Amino acid sequence: MLEDKIIKILEDKKGFDVKVIDVKEKTILADKFIIVSGTSNTHVKALADNVEEELKKEGIYPKRIEGYGEGRWILMDYSDIIVHIFHPHERETYNLEELWENVSKMLE
Repeated sequence: MLEDKIIKILEDKKGFDVKVIDVKEKTILADKFIIVSGTSNTHVKALADNVEEELKKEGIYPKRIEGYGEGRWILMDYSDIIVHIFHPHERETYNLEELWENVSKMLE
């Protein structure tokens, strides 16, 4: 399963605080968001590089990657799964977990 592969890749490269948010019933963007933090801009980029490299070995390519240049919040679009790799400051600032939790409450 793609979700499990991505999580393992991120954890193997010491990504921390991995969360999966099911957004299937909330948006047409994706079925799931995987959110993870790196410790620095370099680490954030290394996490993204490793995900892309490992999945390419299996013939899985992202539709697009955003934010790589800055290395603060990298978004990797794998169609049904969008991977958000954050520097801790950006993760706290944008707080996607709380945002999507609030969307869930609004839809109830």
